[in-house]
Amino acid sequence: MEITIFGKGNMGSAIGKNFEEAGNNVKYYDSETHPDHLGEIVILAVPYPALKKIAQTYHDQLRDKIVVDITNPVNFDTFDSLVVPADSSTAQELQMLLPESKVLKAFNTNFAATLQTGKVGNTQTIVLVAGDDENAKTTFMDALSESPLAIMNAGKLKRARELEATGFLQMTLASSEQITWNGGFGVNH
Repeated sequence: MEITIFGKGNMGSAIGKNFEEAGNNVKYYDSETHPDHLGEIVILAVPYPALKKIAQTYHDQLRDKIVVDITNPVNFDTFDSLVVPADSSTAQELQMLLPESKVLKAFNTNFAATLQTGKVGNTQTIVLVAGDDENAKTTFMDALSESPLAIMNAGKLKRARELEATGFLQMTLASSEQITWNGGFGVNH
């Protein structure tokens, strides 16, 4: 399967590694490159403020694609809250911007190091995925089935709010050095 990743940083690279290990063809892009063709799954491994511009720039190309939002909309001025309304999420905002795309929320509760190793401590790295299109979630899960990661269906897209709160909590713990950036939450299954 063809996977497009916007973002060449730690998260984009770690996510791409897993798709590659699972046998997918991965292409990476940054803000300076403009692809003519996007894969069936498009990962947005970019900061939250970049989502709107990508949605506007690639609106037509993202039609009918699976678009994966990995962002945590943290208020980096205070590092004390999320910047989306309490009854929403970045993934829900993105779905409104891209109504003809299949938006999923995933990878935002994982640190890059745990995606690289496939482990959180001694526990397998679990990627939680939320979205309204069950076929899109199945395609996403199948594309990673041969990777070291385990994927769990976290429910409808409205669950993205809880995923973002969990991601934020994990970042807060790591930045205060209560856990390491190699750690994080694990789920035994």
